[in-house]
Amino acid sequence: MANTDSFVDEVTEEVRRDRLFNLFKKWGWLAALIVIGIVGAAAWNEYRTATEQAAAQNFGDSVIAALDNEDAAERIAALEAITSDNQGADALLEMMIAAEETAAEDPEAAAQRLRNLADMPDLLPRYRDLALLKAHLLAPPASEAEADAILAAIATPGRPYAALAREQQAIALISRGDITGGTDILRELERDAAATPGLQQRASQLIVAFEAGSILIDEPIAEPELVVPDVVLPPEPDSAPEETEDQTGTAPGETTDDATAPAIGE
Repeated sequence: MANTDSFVDEVTEEVRRDRLFNLFKKWGWLAALIVIGIVGAAAWNEYRTATEQAAAQNFGDSVIAALDNEDAAERIAALEAITSDNQGADALLEMMIAAEETAAEDPEAAAQRLRNLADMPDLLPRYRDLALLKAHLLAPPASEAEADAILAAIATPGRPYAALAREQQAIALISRGDITGGTDILRELERDAAATPGLQQRASQLIVAFEAGSILIDEPIAEPELVVPDVVLPPEPDSAPEETEDQTGTAPGETTDDATAPAIGE
């Protein structure tokens, strides 16, 4: 009985071994392909990550080298010569060039560059909104309707810069004489959870200022001219003539008693 059980166990084990061998023979290539795919994907991911890191480092080094130039025109030319295959890097580069043009007192060129950036196809909405908002702050469009349309698009609820665009809408209304409409928007910003504490504080200050009768001035305030009064110095006193002693040793106009005055040489 024991031998029979042992024989059955051996046969069963052999059958299982044959089945496993046949299964591996039939589907082993698929398992090997899966393993090779996993290893290849991991290797490709590592290669892509290393390539992106190297490209980002080269981009940063190029930007730092460009900004090290002392002349603004040289910095702009160096930044324009930088190339990148990353859309975010290109957007950042254009904004940096616009900032340099603004520092070089050319806000019109900076605003136009930012608008050209916003017109790039497939640009992420956050970059487009930021470019249009900065361009509006530098040089608003000549047409009020166009400016209002741009701000209305940026101020759509859920957009990243909606609160800042609402602030510009309020300022635009106030500059046109609509104090009530502008302050209503500012009051909304005070209660807006998406507005930063700094923006809420700025809105409160503007409300107080405009309700007190303040007005917006588009032109820069001229600095008062520094008038230096003419200073007339008094004439220097003439030097007193040197007084000479006479033979008696007394200064002119001085009287002495002959009895007490010592003789010269005593």
